[in-house]
Amino acid sequence: MKKRPVELVVISDVHLGTYGCHAKELLKYLKSIKPEQVILNGDIIDIWQFNKRYWPKSHMKVVKLLLDWVAKGVKIEYITGNHDEMLRKFTGFTMGSLSITNKVVLPLAGKKAWFFHGDVFDVTMQHSKWVARLGAKGYDLLILLNRAINFVGKKMGRGPISMSKRIKNGVKSAVKFINNFEQVAAEIAIENGYDYVVCGHIHQPEIRKIETEKGQVTYLNSGDWIENLTTLEYHRGQWRLYQFLEDRSLASQTEESPEDTVDMKKGELFQHLLAEFKTNGMATTK
Repeated sequence: MKKRPVELVVISDVHLGTYGCHAKELLKYLKSIKPEQVILNGDIIDIWQFNKRYWPKSHMKVVKLLLDWVAKGVKIEYITGNHDEMLRKFTGFTMGSLSITNKVVLPLAGKKAWFFHGDVFDVTMQHSKWVARLGAKGYDLLILLNRAINFVGKKMGRGPISMSKRIKNGVKSAVKFINNFEQVAAEIAIENGYDYVVCGHIHQPEIRKIETEKGQVTYLNSGDWIENLTTLEYHRGQWRLYQFLEDRSLASQTEESPEDTVDMKKGELFQHLLAEFKTNGMATTK
């Protein structure tokens, strides 16, 4: 299959290592494109959840593909999020064309784009991490239950539903949080003279202009690969919100099948990842 060229790809909230992660679908998407640069905008690997020994082979294949891109010289910026905050101690680390950072500012056709995950705006994250972790586990169980319901529904000829989306869209406090998140991100971006502000974290894909008394900015959110299966793409001066579920050429290939898993503890996972780095010939740092 001929790969589609893309100048810049922004992916966030993949949550590798959780039941809700659509790694197989993400893998199909990644194999269909040929990016020049990639921003991994946080929560790619869900380190919070690794105590439950869940690491499917498809999740490892996503990591291997990304490392293959690095080996080929594709520039990849890994921006840390809250679920992979353990990596923040490695900020500034560079290996081949891969680097780990907390934020990125890029020039795009004469404009400035500011990339960061977005958890810095989350009061729960800042002051009650145990509440956030408990919520993450509950969310993961909700996604697992949702998958089971949709599997049965598909057998009965019914379309898929998203319980978590209905909850977020139906609870006033959740809607208010999302609106506040977007507004705060936009205001700070305008204050700093950025033309684009690109976030993740809230699993709400979006591209829209936000205006304040001090100016305007284009707010973008790459969504996630749990519910929405979305990615941001920048090519030839234009932003696009890619939606896997609307890509008939790829989505039609998706099959419901049991996931082969690897029984692996958190420490074993990082040893496995380190072995992959060495295999790809990138075990030295700059």
